[in-house]
Amino acid sequence: MILCEKLPVRGTFKGFENSAWYRYCAPEAFYPLAGELIPLLAAAAMIALAAGLYLGLFAVSLDAHQGEAARILFIHVPAHRVSMLLCLFTATFAAIGLAFNARLAAMATMALAPTGLTFAFLDIWTGCIWNKAVSGDWWQPNPGTFSALALALFYLGFIVLHTATEDWERANKACVLLLLAGAVSILVDFASMQSWTAQQPGTLPGTTGEIRLGTVELASLLMTGLGFLAYGGAAALLRLRCVILERECRSMWVAQRQGRSAP
Repeated sequence: MILCEKLPVRGTFKGFENSAWYRYCAPEAFYPLAGELIPLLAAAAMIALAAGLYLGLFAVSLDAHQGEAARILFIHVPAHRVSMLLCLFTATFAAIGLAFNARLAAMATMALAPTGLTFAFLDIWTGCIWNKAVSGDWWQPNPGTFSALALALFYLGFIVLHTATEDWERANKACVLLLLAGAVSILVDFASMQSWTAQQPGTLPGTTGEIRLGTVELASLLMTGLGFLAYGGAAALLRLRCVILERECRSMWVAQRQGRSAP
């Protein structure tokens, strides 16, 4: 049975009742705002992805060691970074939903996880293609590969827990612990990347050594990453609107939008 009743907000938010942030914490107020943000984020994603992919696939010069195969990093690296960011966002919203009993934050975790899983799979897939093209092996053990696999497993575990557990609050508590473990793995991966950057400035680790990055390469990575992030935001907001309608199905405002009487 789906729990649709409104949960009480704890006293932590007292004193913020008149602020705009508090107003949009209510699913009823955030629902139309999300609908307005979706087309803006979708347009930004298309523009940024078109620019980033054009630079990465056509404008950058070929790598001396990897040739055309190196171009896939302009999809692989942004997908890896965005999957990590979405995991951090999901963990943050899950912690807020648990600490403050905020319904919208808990709903946001359910909307973000499938998008994060999509980028984690894109990260693994492009990494396998890159390894196959350069070294002849589909799988090469390294910190980035294990980090992408761990993120995919964390997202899958989160989705399975929420799907299998009927008690929404119990599922949120279990998912917070799972996502915190995912956040720790992200910090380890970030620390290893920072160590590489300190030792080899202006480069990225590759399957056959470091890859030099110029202005065009950095611009491509930045634009593609922003495009992926904007797409992730639009997809998550679209899914969040569906989650809000499902969880608030017994609310008066949902009944009025759907032209039916409240139960």
